[in-house]
Amino acid sequence: MKRANHLIDKIADTSNLELAFWKARKGKNGMPVVEQFRNNLYQNLPQLAEQIKSGFIVIGKSHKFTIYDPKKREICAASFPDRVLHHAMMSVCHPVFERYQIDDSYASRPGKGVYAAIQKAKLNQQSHQWFLKLDVRKHFETIDHHILSNQLARLFKEDRLLHIFDQIIQSYNTADGKGLPIGNLTSQYFANHYLAVADHFIKEQLKVKSYVRYMDDMVLWDHNKNDLIEKGNALDSFFRNELQLQLKPFCLNHCKRGLPFLGYVIFPEKMHLNLRSRKRFRKKLFQYQTNLENEHWNEQQYHKHILPLLAFAKKADTFHYRTKLLNYEHQNTNQERY
Repeated sequence: MKRANHLIDKIADTSNLELAFWKARKGKNGMPVVEQFRNNLYQNLPQLAEQIKSGFIVIGKSHKFTIYDPKKREICAASFPDRVLHHAMMSVCHPVFERYQIDDSYASRPGKGVYAAIQKAKLNQQSHQWFLKLDVRKHFETIDHHILSNQLARLFKEDRLLHIFDQIIQSYNTADGKGLPIGNLTSQYFANHYLAVADHFIKEQLKVKSYVRYMDDMVLWDHNKNDLIEKGNALDSFFRNELQLQLKPFCLNHCKRGLPFLGYVIFPEKMHLNLRSRKRFRKKLFQYQTNLENEHWNEQQYHKHILPLLAFAKKADTFHYRTKLLNYEHQNTNQERY
């Protein structure tokens, strides 16, 4: 694959930086840092352009916080000027990352996503007997900076651009030379590309025909379980030796027993929510209803939250489960009124 070159001027172009600002401010209107940046937009953007052209950027202070849904994770949100920089870079660099991705990779890509990955997994569940599910242990936390930089140098030729990448990568670590922050746009691209190298090994060296990856959740299918075990062992060695990553214990099972994947359990002819997703759905459903009844939310805010929640549940065979919960909530509401 020919390395991309002459991208710095495109990244630093005024129109690209203006677009990056509007992308970065999406959902953040009214925040003081956003309004402050906007009030001085035509001083801030030229300053950012000069940093990009020089290859030396100023990394702002990140905001760290912890979320517990669907599991405990530490989020490290970049400063707003850094978010503008990240959007400016990825708007131009996206096609280069995209060219290296295989068709079976579904995370952080237009036209792909969770539901497309699930649909492909359903088809593979119907046409095979066995699956092997693999997962990386602490994927973002253990990505090796040196290996990632070398990977990027095989995609991009420009020294200034690679130097900016290195500054972003090295601005965060969980251990010496390890880790990417969860919550940054650049981290999504870097982490996804880090495993795209494994995708090519799986497809080109191991000759796996049926495969799906969503970030660090990977599934291989075959009719022969021994072949899957052999390929799983080869992958375990590849991840340890080439990527300095550790895989969790394999999940090998017959397709008819159900594949746990992205919040669902996928069978050849049906799909259920997994236990964590069922609990999460129930908790959020009641929480959203309470917010509406207590007038913490108006109807518009309620629908903004409830529709994606119902859409997630409706992808699975949950009609009776949803009906039961909704009837239960309706009965409780009527009892409280009287």
